[in-house]
Amino acid sequence: MDRKISKYRKIIKEVLKEYAANELQKTYKPDDTQIRLIMDTENDHYQVLFAGWRNSKQVFSVIFHFDIINSKIWVQRNISDYDIIGDLEDKGIPKQDIVLAFHAPEMRPFTEYAVA
Repeated sequence: MDRKISKYRKIIKEVLKEYAANELQKTYKPDDTQIRLIMDTENDHYQVLFAGWRNSKQVFSVIFHFDIINSKIWVQRNISDYDIIGDLEDKGIPKQDIVLAFHAPEMRPFTEYAVA
C-alpha cells in the first residue's frame, strides 16, 4: 500500500510539473500571471493555480486539485481542456484508481473511472 501511494505521489508531481512547464511557454507572461504548484505530500493535496494580475484585475484560479484518498487519486477540480487524466493513465495509473470527484457521486458510475 505504501509503495502504491509513493508511486502515485511521484506521478502526480511529474504530471503537474509537466503541465506547468508547458503552460509557461504558452500565453501566460511570468511577470503578469504565475503558475503555482502546491504539493502537500504529508496530507496528499496537490494543486495547480494561476495567480497574479492581468489588465488591472486580480487573477486567482485553481486549475487542478488532486487528493490521494484511500489509495486512489481523487480529481477534485479540472477546469482545463488539457487531458491531465490521460497523462495520469499514460504514466501507469489505472482507471479504477482515479475518481472523477468533480462529477456528482450519482454520475460517477456512468464514467469509466472509480466511483469512490
